[in-house]
Order: sequence, then structure tokens, then C-alpha cells
Amino acid sequence: MKFVDEVSIRVKAGDGGNGCMSFRREKFIENGGPNGGDGGDGGSVYMIADENLNTLVDYRYTRHFDAERGSNGGSTDCTGKKGEELVLRVPVGTTVIDSATQEIIGDLTKAGQRLLVAHGGWHGLGNTRFKSSTNRAPRQTTPGKPGEQRDLKLEMKVLADVGLLGLPNAGKSTFIRSVSAAKPKVADYPFTTLVPNLGVVSVDRWKSFVVADIPGLIEGASDGAGLGIRFLKHLSRTRLLLHLVDMAPLDDTSAPDAAEVIVSELTKFSPSLAERDRWLVLNKCDQILEEEHEERVKEIVDRLEWTGPVYVISAIAKEGTERLTRDIMRYLEDRADRLAADPVYKAELAELDQRIEDEARAQLQALDDQRALRRSGVKSVHDIGDDDWDEEDVDDEDGPEIIYVRD
Repeated sequence: MKFVDEVSIRVKAGDGGNGCMSFRREKFIENGGPNGGDGGDGGSVYMIADENLNTLVDYRYTRHFDAERGSNGGSTDCTGKKGEELVLRVPVGTTVIDSATQEIIGDLTKAGQRLLVAHGGWHGLGNTRFKSSTNRAPRQTTPGKPGEQRDLKLEMKVLADVGLLGLPNAGKSTFIRSVSAAKPKVADYPFTTLVPNLGVVSVDRWKSFVVADIPGLIEGASDGAGLGIRFLKHLSRTRLLLHLVDMAPLDDTSAPDAAEVIVSELTKFSPSLAERDRWLVLNKCDQILEEEHEERVKEIVDRLEWTGPVYVISAIAKEGTERLTRDIMRYLEDRADRLAADPVYKAELAELDQRIEDEARAQLQALDDQRALRRSGVKSVHDIGDDDWDEEDVDDEDGPEIIYVRD
């Protein structure tokens, strides 16, 4: 299934039903009076987080969703039927944003969580409502109110405890394969990973945590180069970052230079995300002589002026990975205990999380604006509008071929 983590849709709640104008007409009953009923309320639109979904692909091609209209009122004081509400299922971790105001309507972070995104129209009133001592035969009704219509942007961020950072071919996918049951594609060329992968790491019998692997970053990623910048937002909700560095790169890049690139791009994307707890993991130690380990580690640590934890592992040989996963589990447990006991620490983390969200959204919006400017002089032979075009139309190998002509 195609991985889609960002879509734009339009939702329309149902209009309210109109009130009815009717009078009681029965044999032997004169001037029976009004008996027109109210209309039914329009159906509202809700979103619910579904733990069985992991992509927004269902909203990639169907973008308009309308709830049912309320029925009109009837005679004999019959109230119209309420419009059926519309429930849209989205993956856990979806943020719902109003496209017009950029206001965050809600964040669906728990399975089963429900969010109202468009309110149904209020019902119209029948003429029974307007009878009085001075107006015994009212001919007045009210129409139903229109349902709310909204243009929404849905952003999905994977929910993981630990996020992996690194250049292409740093061994991130190999690491996640070695410590979990996840089987991401692994090959000896860059950008093997094209979408985020999640793996559940079991420690002992009853303990586990989730690791997220995103496409590798390259120099200039914060300016839109490569694939990683698009997926960096998935790391904004992680509790810990693992910075993987290839100790024996095959190209001309040195290990310290490679490590510096990631730190630089991460800081450019979100300075607050760079403040997140981060561990340095030096991978592929089996590719160099054991006596060279200490010198290579010192070289990287000195270049980065690193003061945090450092681990030397070989993901493919599973050397050092067990100790690393146990330390991660211990860190996550200690963090949870501190959050429960220290309200100041909890407030600081909440403030950091909010800054990361704001910076990530601003950075991605700036990149979207740049893309819009670049393609402002490009016209499709099919007259595709901006709302119908995005970069996935080009990237989707299974989709239709689209030809663009520059004026």
C-alpha cells in the first residue's frame, strides 16, 4: 500500500431540514390549528483514530466528503429525521488543520479518539412553533441552517519512542531489522528506504518500545534536497533520537564529516528538535580493525564536541545491539518515572514538544511555498489546478503519466 502522510480534503456537514407549514384538517374539527413539525438536524462530520490504519491513502484520491442532510418536518407535528453523521477513519497520530486559518483543530494521538470537524446545520422550525394567543394560524416557518463546510489538511506523524537519524547507507534499516521483527528493504545503494518504517523492539518478556526509521538525510536536506526533509516531521514526537554514523563509509566522505552533516541539517530544520535527547551510535564497527575503534571514535566525538552517550555497534552482526536496546528501555522507563514525579520537568518537555511542532510546521510550509513558486510558470496540458497537483503526481510510478509544458 502506498504511504501517504499528508492530504488536503473538504468536508461538508449536512444542512438542517426545513420546518413544515401544516394545519390540522379533520372531519368535524374546525380550525384545528397548526401542526407543522420541525426539520431534522444535519449530520456532523467526525474523525476517529483507527489503530489499524497506517496511511492516509484513502483520502489521496477522494477528497470531498458530505454528511447527510436532515429531513424536512412533516404534518401532525412530525419532526424530520436527523441526518446521519459521517465518520472518517484516520491513522493514530493524525493532526487535523484548518487550511484557511492554519488553526490546529485537533490531534488524534490515541486509538478510538474522536474529533468533531464540521458541525451539522440546525433544524428549521415548523409553524407550530409560532402559534400564540394572537396568531392562531401562523404561516411562518424557518429553513434549516446550512451545515459547516471546511477545507482541512491532514498530517500524519508516526508515533514512536525512538527515531533513527543518519545519512543514506548508515545502516538504519539494518539496525531496525536486527533488533525487531520489521523487515525494511536493505541494499548497498543510497535511499533504499523511501518511507518511514516502524519496528517493535522487545526487551525481556514484557517490555518493548517502538523505533522509527526514516529515509536518510543528505547535505542540503533542510532546503528540500533528497527525501529526508519530508519525513523529519515523523521524529518530532519521539522521546529519543539515535544518530547513526557509518564508521567505514565507502565513498570519499569521512565519518566525522558525515556526522557533522546530520547535526547541521537537524539544527536547520528545527533547533528545538536538535535539543531532544540524542545518542551517538557508531555502526559497522566490523568493517574496520578493532585496534582502530578507539581512534575513530575519538575523531568523531572530538569533531562534534560530543558529551552524550556513545555506542559502538555492528547492526548486521548484532554486536553491541543488545546492550544498546536495554539502555534505551531503561532510559524510557526513567523518563516516564520522572514525568510522573516532576511537574516542572513535564512542563519543560511539553514546551519543547510544542516548539518542535511549530518549527517543523513552519519549515515544511516554507518549502511548500517555494515549490508553489517554482511551478507557478508550469502549466499542465490537462489544465490541472494547484489543488489537484502535488509532487506525488510525479513520484507515483503506478499513476497516470502527466506531461507539463512551460509557457
